[in-house]
Amino acid sequence: MRLISSIKEMSALSERWRREGKTIAFVPTMGYFHEGHLSLMREGRRRGDVLVVSLFVNPIQFGPKEDLNQYPRDLERDKALAQKEGVDVLFVPKQEEMYPSGFQTFVEVTELTQYLCGLSRPGHFRGVTTVVTKLFNIVKPHIAIFGLKDYQQYLVIKRMVEDLNFDIEIIGYPTVREADGLAMSSRNEYLSPEQRKSALSLSQGLKLAQALVNAGETNVQIIVNRVTNFIKQFPYTQIDYVKICDPETLEDLTEIKDKALLALAVKIGRARLIDNTILEVKK
Repeated sequence: MRLISSIKEMSALSERWRREGKTIAFVPTMGYFHEGHLSLMREGRRRGDVLVVSLFVNPIQFGPKEDLNQYPRDLERDKALAQKEGVDVLFVPKQEEMYPSGFQTFVEVTELTQYLCGLSRPGHFRGVTTVVTKLFNIVKPHIAIFGLKDYQQYLVIKRMVEDLNFDIEIIGYPTVREADGLAMSSRNEYLSPEQRKSALSLSQGLKLAQALVNAGETNVQIIVNRVTNFIKQFPYTQIDYVKICDPETLEDLTEIKDKALLALAVKIGRARLIDNTILEVKK
């Protein structure tokens, strides 16, 4: 595995691979790898001739009161894990090269970002789409893989790629969970043992919603209220949102007719955790 920090070097290597007819698979990350990240790498390894993983804690997607400085980092550990998964290049660009003095250009998806985390974290998705555009231009992948735990991010990137005519296939990979159902996240590191028990309220809330739908409940407000009250029973939980919306546009629904996205964001201690599921009405 090669460790590359220079944008010029990464770009030149990608150009060479493309000339050689190799398919480049790409997994963008902020590091502190867990099984969720590793599953994306395995999918990239399976689909591409060469696999690039980027590791960059992107400052412009964090708000002023968010956890940029506390975000967990361990480059040596991440290098060892990436190497074990057969990654060809771990691309770790420097902040000053990604955003040099005078940087003033941003990429923005306007409508999909008006919902869910876009409401709670103004400017977050502008930071995501800008950094991903830069990474796509540097790495020049044919395929890019994103975890569906960040479902809104996946939709936003797909929209951006379509709207801006990037010749890149965007693949969404299912959420990877701990044995007890907790969605894997680098921010799980923030949880104390007691808080971690409360974090299970998210995945259990998703199951409760599907059970209600299976029993014939399709009224969105009733399901949202039941899930909200369930999560509130747990200590340390502070709900940001519980939303049921259209899985393509993210617009709010009042009734579930076929499929709907149930998305949650809950603060537990200093960890803001997200989770989601597609609720399906049985025919």
